[in-house]
Amino acid sequence: MRRLLLTTAVATTAALTLTACGTTEPAADDAKKTTERITLTDATGTKVELDGPAKKVVGTEWNVVEHLIELGVDPVGVSDVKGYKTWDTAVPLKNEPKDIGTRGEPSMETVAALKPDLILATSDLPPAAVKQLRKIAPVLEVKAADAADPIGRMTENLDLIAKATSTTDKATELKKQFEAKLDEGKKALADAKLAGAKYAFADGYVVSNQVSIRPYTSGSLIGAVNEKLGLKNAWTVKGDPAYGLGATDVEGLTKIGDVQFAYIGNDGDASSNPFAGVLAKDKVWTSLPFVKKGNVHRLPDGVWMFGGPGSMSAYVDSLVAALTK
Repeated sequence: MRRLLLTTAVATTAALTLTACGTTEPAADDAKKTTERITLTDATGTKVELDGPAKKVVGTEWNVVEHLIELGVDPVGVSDVKGYKTWDTAVPLKNEPKDIGTRGEPSMETVAALKPDLILATSDLPPAAVKQLRKIAPVLEVKAADAADPIGRMTENLDLIAKATSTTDKATELKKQFEAKLDEGKKALADAKLAGAKYAFADGYVVSNQVSIRPYTSGSLIGAVNEKLGLKNAWTVKGDPAYGLGATDVEGLTKIGDVQFAYIGNDGDASSNPFAGVLAKDKVWTSLPFVKKGNVHRLPDGVWMFGGPGSMSAYVDSLVAALTK
């Protein structure tokens, strides 16, 4: 399934402890000095030098692609373009980038043919692939996720990419807009007397007629946003150290009690919506208190659950609309 994270790569993410940081020479948005070199340090501690602001950029993962688009930089190459268009309509592509292959295995030949100024990769990409990409063009590798500070990781990655593309003013604007959206959403939920409400977000899928449910714990990006909105995360399962994602089945849902429950599926992926599909006739599912009360909310397609400020702002809007209707 396209939306499933690369589990092997996620394990690799947990081993990374270096935080992405960067400096630019000179001030990033000074148009008079855009030809001067930019020096950055990525999440692996690798020094990355650019002749100037990156214009022709390739993105190997959808979160960095989303950052680029929001910063006003149209990527020339994107992994699994069709998948991005299916799962991330909150921040749509504005151009027609070259499809460079899968998110876990980009085509080196295709990337090389694009002659990029910069390749954006994440710690989800196998080190061997990153090593090959570095032979093609400068690679800026960011830490894909961090359950210890999901929102902080998202904004630090945004800032680093902004420095590489000399769009720091835009990054500052995006962060302010996102903070305002969180405040707006929190107030709307409080006004609806939902402050502190127990809430559980998940996605699910069906493989070989078996239903798997993926809880988004407090360590997930969506989980962190939920808490900023004043909601209480009802999940008690443990999430992974990178994405804060857990694993359970239908029986596991009996442990979260009487909650507001929400999920995101996708009409473009038939296996992605067991809640309105195979579970509709499941006795355990139909016996759950939140199902009986009608407190199950399918949020709109196209919000990438691991994206940037754009997807998270769209998530806030859709969640508030669902809970306050």
